[in-house]
Amino acid sequence: MIRVLIILTCLALVSLHAQEPATDSIEQPALKALPIGGDDDITSQTLPDEVVSIPEETTAVVADETNETPTAIVIDEPAEIASPPSAAASNAKPEGLEALRLQVFLDKSDFGPGVIDGRMGQFSELAVRSWNEVNGHPLDDWSAVTVAAKAAVPEPLITVAVPNVASKWVNPSLPTKRSQQASTKRMSYRSIAEFMAERYHSDVPYLTELNAGVKIQNLKPGDSLIVPNVAPFEIEKLTGAKYEADAALSERHVVVNTKINQARIFEAAPAALVVDESEADTAPVTKTKANRALVASFPITPGKPQFIKFGTWKLLNMIEMPHWRYDQQLLDTGKRSANAINIPPGPNSPVGVIWNGTSRPGIGMHGTSDPETIGRARSAGCIRLANWDAIRLPNLIRPGATVEIR
Repeated sequence: MIRVLIILTCLALVSLHAQEPATDSIEQPALKALPIGGDDDITSQTLPDEVVSIPEETTAVVADETNETPTAIVIDEPAEIASPPSAAASNAKPEGLEALRLQVFLDKSDFGPGVIDGRMGQFSELAVRSWNEVNGHPLDDWSAVTVAAKAAVPEPLITVAVPNVASKWVNPSLPTKRSQQASTKRMSYRSIAEFMAERYHSDVPYLTELNAGVKIQNLKPGDSLIVPNVAPFEIEKLTGAKYEADAALSERHVVVNTKINQARIFEAAPAALVVDESEADTAPVTKTKANRALVASFPITPGKPQFIKFGTWKLLNMIEMPHWRYDQQLLDTGKRSANAINIPPGPNSPVGVIWNGTSRPGIGMHGTSDPETIGRARSAGCIRLANWDAIRLPNLIRPGATVEIR
């Protein structure tokens, strides 16, 4: 009996001990809450378009409530997520194929980058500033226009065949002396290479670069050629047309800025809006309000300083394929003589494929025989554009428009 009582007493003591809390357990610290927002909060950052967005669900490890062994839940996740580029990198000038793409985009948008050659030079930069101005971006920003170019120009290069009509517009024996040129039928191209370069808003050296192994100077109709993907300048479609006034286009305003060698075309608007170009002549400026009045801009070569006529004039006439009155005295002194000769029309005419005369005698906007010299070699007194830009003018302005030279 006594032995039974002892056993029962021990069992009771064991039961009481089991109900007491353990005195040697380790206290777990409370988890510290992470701050929301701030520089390290990825939800507060905007990722650039080219960076893969982080998926809402990602690979996770959770503890199964009924099993001490963690269960892995694997959800498709990119192997590597690119880090956002720095601000400097995202705003860098494009190079190589991307530079070509941007030039093609600007050209298609009527913001001429000059000769298309895959290099971001002065005129490409001015064209970017014009595009940014219209679209309300900082003038010297390269990111927005580069993104727009990628979307609009998936293929910056195309392969074309030399058209049969090229032979009709090429004369390898075109004279260089003015007196001999006066007796020719047309101021033609001197080679098919020159024909194709101007057709695609480029120059022969760049076509040579694009077409390694091709004998550019030996091209013939039917040959294939890689060229910039622009709307071709089709000289064979020019008829010698004379353009008349237009209710809307004749109200537009052209500003020829001889400081930066650019012609800018504006919709009819208050004078204060269309003539204020101070931002284009100064250091980089942040511009946020879109200037929808600006419709186009093109690189130009102004006249020699002694012959430039500053002021505001009216556009009087627009004539395709003009004859050019060659007067050496006029070129040297600005005064006409009686010893002039007529040079026939053509792409290699010194006035190019179109003449746009103003109310100032002898002063007009016209094409050129040497597009690669735009912005460098001065003209005698007029405003010179590449033929592929000059021929667009009738679609942008018409007689009656104002032309301000400053």
